[in-house]
Amino acid sequence: MAERSFAEEVKKLRLGSGDVFSGEGILAVTKALLESGVAYVAGYQGSPISHLMDVLADAQDILSENGIRFESSASEATAAASLAASVNYPLRGAVTFKATVGTNVASDALANLASGGVTGGALIIVGEDYGEGSSIMQERSHAFAMKSQMWLLDPRPNLPSIVQAVKNGFDLSEASNTPVMLQLRVRACHVHGQFVASDNRRSAFSIRDALENPARDVNRIVLPPASFLHEQEKINQRWPAAVKFIEDRELNEFFAAEADDIGIAVQGGSYNTVIRALEQFGLADVFGESQIPLYVMNVAYPLIDAEWQRFCEGKRAVLVIEEGQPNFVEQNAASILRQLGSAAALHGKDMLPLAGEYNIATILKGLRAFLERYGRLEPLPQPVPVRKVIPLVADVTGAVPDKDAGERPVDESVQARPPGFCTGCPERPIFTAMKLLERELGPHHVSADIGCHLFSILPPFNLGNTTMGYGLGSASAAALNASAGKRAISVMGDGGFWHNGLTSGIANAVFNKSDNLTIVVDNSYTSATGGQDILSSTALNPARSTGHAIEGAVRGVGVKWVRTIRHTYDLKAMMSTLKEALTTGTKGPKVLIAQSECMLNKQRREKPKVRQAIAAGKRAVRERFGIDSDTCTGDHSCIRLSGCPSLTIKPNPDPLRTDPVAAVLDSCVGCGLCGEVSHAAVLCPSFYRAQIVTNPTRWDRLRQRLRNGVIGWLQQRDAARRARTAF
Repeated sequence: MAERSFAEEVKKLRLGSGDVFSGEGILAVTKALLESGVAYVAGYQGSPISHLMDVLADAQDILSENGIRFESSASEATAAASLAASVNYPLRGAVTFKATVGTNVASDALANLASGGVTGGALIIVGEDYGEGSSIMQERSHAFAMKSQMWLLDPRPNLPSIVQAVKNGFDLSEASNTPVMLQLRVRACHVHGQFVASDNRRSAFSIRDALENPARDVNRIVLPPASFLHEQEKINQRWPAAVKFIEDRELNEFFAAEADDIGIAVQGGSYNTVIRALEQFGLADVFGESQIPLYVMNVAYPLIDAEWQRFCEGKRAVLVIEEGQPNFVEQNAASILRQLGSAAALHGKDMLPLAGEYNIATILKGLRAFLERYGRLEPLPQPVPVRKVIPLVADVTGAVPDKDAGERPVDESVQARPPGFCTGCPERPIFTAMKLLERELGPHHVSADIGCHLFSILPPFNLGNTTMGYGLGSASAAALNASAGKRAISVMGDGGFWHNGLTSGIANAVFNKSDNLTIVVDNSYTSATGGQDILSSTALNPARSTGHAIEGAVRGVGVKWVRTIRHTYDLKAMMSTLKEALTTGTKGPKVLIAQSECMLNKQRREKPKVRQAIAAGKRAVRERFGIDSDTCTGDHSCIRLSGCPSLTIKPNPDPLRTDPVAAVLDSCVGCGLCGEVSHAAVLCPSFYRAQIVTNPTRWDRLRQRLRNGVIGWLQQRDAARRARTAF
């Protein structure tokens, strides 16, 4: 169950020639694929293109109508390898995944594809997730495009440009017999706009045609002697063909090219940010009319020598705005201009940060330095530094606090909040059990993995020593296998297990007789990428085969010691099974499968049903937990052992006690970990479980009256006893 359904939006994919398409960037990409006559699409979900996979899944009927084969691939390598269908056949194919981690996983297939080349257009749509909002290492897809000599498109982030880039990508691929990468940043994926649609078209040559008329070209297979000729073919044939196509189609754009003797060269994906910055300087308007010459590289690789020469001719200086490090474009441009003998000064990372996302504040600072240096802006006066402070304690009387007392800088007062598990996450009790077990068995080496469970590395659990890649949790502990008093622990999710972990981790551990423990977190979805179904999902999916047990696969590759816990919130069971796995005398790899449905997906499914039931006047019951302020000691171990976002603190109602007490927010989903597990208080007696009943029945009302009567009688008796003892 994906986090967002596009069932309504995909109806727009049926729009025909002349219709105006309004929507999101990822929908525009799907429409462009349909208009381009694509024959097959595959991919693996991951920000920022997870929703593209969701759109394709929701558009299955429309894809089928146009003879398009769509697969949600087991991994990015699987997706990239599917482009082999375009090697010998005039079939247009597209794949999509998260860069750069997806490109890394797919690298073997992509390198072979780029070496031999393609006959049909092959488009690789990579979602560039860069900067502080990224969840991955800070690398760029640009390097891979350069290394394998695949052309890299980076269109301006508006719908007409994105749609045209998809179409140009297929044409460029076929014109140069080279796979093409299309880079889409987060903002491009989710930008909204309009474009004039064209008719969807079926592939003239179908997959069925390929099956019934198999073709073979030995020269496109990466095998000596052909493999030695591929590099020559890239340089002598494919590269010139690509350059000619880019120039003839005018894929790169020039704006106000002769307006000034300075200029800005920018990759297409950063165009909007640059225009916004120029607008704030009064050098451009909201429609993109710039007073400073702009060279917009919608093709980030290869660079076109003739276009650089044309743009820099007669200019004193050019600023290259290139997000990320290394500065591939700047270096390449410097080489081109040097060889051409251009006198234009080239600036880039000397005025802009070497690394990090180029947001509007960053671009403004770099542009100002460039424009001031070449006399297009007056230098700003040096500002007087102001130390921003906030009071340590709010004054409810409204009095102005003393500036020299009780104050400190904002960054010293506001604590950073690390990312963590969602409210009610079934993975939280797994790491709570591990943390509690540390008191008895001591710390263990924990090899973490990509996924929600990676948050266990951060407070409050502080578990996890390394993470090497998606599905590589078990493999990253392979070297730590020796006779010792402790065993290494590996963690991977069910998504990582099917992506890579079964073979690279579990089967490898069996083959090499590992004695370590692997915990497979089975929450029924690839939750970290948006809740898509996988092989072991329990949900029935009409287009996929689900319900395949992880335990069966683990036993199938030879693991003997396997345990499955079907309710992770059972903290006692989690702790006892973990202890058994870490202390048993049984040799060989041990696998613990911890199952409970992702709470986010569960809430997405259950909440609409509850709302409908309430609206229909039916009885609905919601469980939640609370804390008795009179009983709470202010120890806050509940927070330290779970870190649930619904747990917080509030002022102590007792005037004689100053320590704040714990409190449960209304966001509580009633999982029970914080104070009760399996409806039994285990951490602190101050917790209570309550049932909130909507549309109560007569029996509910009668039972509540009886409860109120009994409680009232007990309270009166207690009050009378205290009154007697007082005298």
